[in-house]
Amino acid sequence: MNSLNMRRSNAGIQIIIGLCSIMLTFAGCKQEKKENLEIPQEKQLAVSDILKWSERMALSVMKRNPKAFQIDGKEEPKWDYVHGLVLTGFEKLYEKTHNKKYYDYVKDYADTLIDSSGTIATYKFSNYNIDMIEAGKLLFGLYDNTKDVKYLKAMQLLRKQLEEHPRTSEGGFWHKKIYPNQMWLDGLYMGAPFYARYTVEFENGKNLDDVAKQFELIQKHSRDEKAGLLYHGWDESKQMDWANKETGTSPNFWSRSLGWYAMALVDVLDYFPKDHPKQPELVGYLNQLAEALTKFQDPSGLWYQVTDMGGKEGNYLESTGTSMFAYALAKGVNKGYLPTEYLEVANTAFDGLTRDLIKVADDGEITITQACAVAGLGGNPYRDGSYEYYVNERKKDNDPKATGPFILAALELDK
Repeated sequence: MNSLNMRRSNAGIQIIIGLCSIMLTFAGCKQEKKENLEIPQEKQLAVSDILKWSERMALSVMKRNPKAFQIDGKEEPKWDYVHGLVLTGFEKLYEKTHNKKYYDYVKDYADTLIDSSGTIATYKFSNYNIDMIEAGKLLFGLYDNTKDVKYLKAMQLLRKQLEEHPRTSEGGFWHKKIYPNQMWLDGLYMGAPFYARYTVEFENGKNLDDVAKQFELIQKHSRDEKAGLLYHGWDESKQMDWANKETGTSPNFWSRSLGWYAMALVDVLDYFPKDHPKQPELVGYLNQLAEALTKFQDPSGLWYQVTDMGGKEGNYLESTGTSMFAYALAKGVNKGYLPTEYLEVANTAFDGLTRDLIKVADDGEITITQACAVAGLGGNPYRDGSYEYYVNERKKDNDPKATGPFILAALELDK
């Protein structure tokens, strides 16, 4: 073969080799692409969407607040009712799942605030603020589990506050020392469940009548017979500008205050034996309230900020009150206090929350919206309890007064 033909042959071989290389590369790419299509990458969520709503909310709370004291935007540890409310949900979640991280989250909060002598950091006894009793409910379980006397001493301190707490002429706890002669619906939740459990576990139940008295007085003075609802506050002196000069009641029905009251009823009933003479009375109050609330439930399942004025300009469907009602009604049915039809009311409420007021982030974290951040009566700046006041108070996503009851409702409804 001459040199020209040899060069042509070699060139041909190189071309064939090049074409083969290209074909192999192309085939490999196709195969790799095919393999990638056949094995999709699994999306990793910070909060799994296959969990029940109770855990999804709890894990979202923990993601936003690695330490429990950080709940509600706190930068320093504080003994506060909002922490007690949310962590009660965590306590119940631990009882159901046996996942120790929920228990540890509760215990870390208590241990951050309570020293070995039982002193509670940031708590001021002399303020006689009934809100500060609420977080004490967490200490019963911690004491039972650890037998650490510091939890008992802290409970005894809170019980001493109730012993000395200022009262109305008929024996109702003032809401706070700075709000003399006033009972608020909020205060029933803040004080009564702790008081009931303490007197049963450490006093042989001797003060259950006094616990029941708190409900009797608020029913007597705050309940509107026509609507069946209870006003947010009552001033025995009738001196506050917000107080009706004949009845002493505040002017409007606020859903969260009614939610506090509904939760207080179902929770104190845990400690009233069926044969206690006051037990049927408390069950009756719960049934009256359940019947009244159902009349004002929106078709969405939610309740409005001002309970009886749905559709009025400025009013809005609110998540804290709705979550509280869902919990109280579901627990009321589960415990046998309420007829079974109220379970449908509770389920409709919870479905409304998850459909309309819950947002889910790309990583699975959930946010609850349309929560009234705070509302009260009196004070400075002055809060007059008017319709305009309630609907114009600021809203806050993931307010603990929504996240806590949402977890509790989800647990009662097994959702």
